[in-house]
Amino acid sequence: MSDTSLVITRTIDAPADAIFDVLSNPERHHELDGSGTVVSDDRTDRIQGTGEVFRMNMHAEDMGGDYKTDNHVVGYDENKLLAWKTAPAGTEPPGWQWVWELHSTDSSTTEVTLTYDWSAMDPAKAQEVGMPKVSESELEESIGKLAAAAATQ
Repeated sequence: MSDTSLVITRTIDAPADAIFDVLSNPERHHELDGSGTVVSDDRTDRIQGTGEVFRMNMHAEDMGGDYKTDNHVVGYDENKLLAWKTAPAGTEPPGWQWVWELHSTDSSTTEVTLTYDWSAMDPAKAQEVGMPKVSESELEESIGKLAAAAATQ
């Protein structure tokens, strides 16, 4: 861990393509959320490349209850990488991103790294917002939930 990111790595008993299939489908993101803030997808198609934006319905008491986020896809390499920058709906991303990296260890297992990075945020804004908004244990839970979701593929 650094002062501006959290990184969790775990080996999952599932092939990279099954894991990527779950990650690239925003309809399934609520299944993966260890923080409990993702409610549902807001009518988004499967992610197919950088430059796309998918919208999520969210809920967090410290954010005033229900809200929406726009997630701008900034990294895409099928079965290897998926990354997006999150912003309140209708705004430009303020500088944090989620990065999922997949490395096949063999045909049935994959090393998954989840990075929650807010290094591009203005440090004063990051402190004001209370970064990180998601804990290391919540990220670990997200990877565990991804493992369970990928096992059902």
